[in-house]
Amino acid sequence: MTHARLVKRARDAAIFGAMMVTSACAPRLRPLTGNPAPNRFPDAALQRGHQRLVFTWTLEDRDFEGRGEGAARMAYPDSARVDFFLAGGIGSGAAVLVGSELRLPEDGGRLARQLVPPAPLMWAALGRSAVPPSVDTVARVDGDTLRADIGRPVAWRLTFARDTLRRVERVKDGRIVESVSRLADGRVQYRDAVSRRRLSLSVTRADSASTFDPSIWNLP
Repeated sequence: MTHARLVKRARDAAIFGAMMVTSACAPRLRPLTGNPAPNRFPDAALQRGHQRLVFTWTLEDRDFEGRGEGAARMAYPDSARVDFFLAGGIGSGAAVLVGSELRLPEDGGRLARQLVPPAPLMWAALGRSAVPPSVDTVARVDGDTLRADIGRPVAWRLTFARDTLRRVERVKDGRIVESVSRLADGRVQYRDAVSRRRLSLSVTRADSASTFDPSIWNLP
């Protein structure tokens, strides 16, 4: 085996080991509490028509820290475009969601790739439940809170407060590896325990719109 292959194998092993250690540090999923509930969830969907959200954002991960502003344009039932602008006007990024498909710019879209979580979690940030369905679903009600575990083993947990989607967690090997929390004050927090990435959004304005130009669903 050549020296270059030995170096590559050692590097890959080190990266894999670091990922395993980080994943093991992710919090464990606690058992569901409360009374059994039917597997019928509140209708966590986009509002009918067209909406536009304006927000500020901050991002922290191993390689990058930044902040800026952004906007999300949403069209019922399942389309959204999110634009991010780095403070100081030195960068921008965009992503488009259509159903379960997440589209990023073909030119690389480095900022968008750093900011945008996988489609189900990005939808959760916008208030829409888009977790892949499963017949293996268990739901329990505790006061005004409904929690549902989806999959066997559990792959997702959804949390609703009354009729509002509050939290979506992606679970692997019994640990929460990614999550989105939607707070009552309009803040949204995304966390990736493996990459140690944290994205926070604070909605500053929400408006209705008559329609959007169809070109916004196309990315360069």
